[in-house]
Amino acid sequence: MSATELEAYILKAFPDAQIKIDDLAGDGDHYSCSIVSEAFRDVPRVRQHQLVYNALEGHMGGKLHALALRTSAP
Repeated sequence: MSATELEAYILKAFPDAQIKIDDLAGDGDHYSCSIVSEAFRDVPRVRQHQLVYNALEGHMGGKLHALALRTSAP
């Protein structure tokens, strides 16, 4: 999965998101992603990450091998 594809999935679910993506291994399979969205306000961290994984529509663990995730509200 390309960083552009990853960003598109996230923006589809969180249109207001500020996203920073780093390709950790240069292989398009291992990313670090920081997402800031109002949707995360007052939502527990585990639930925030679940929301992001749901936004990836089943590609986590398949097309996307690894994602180090940081989420927060503005």
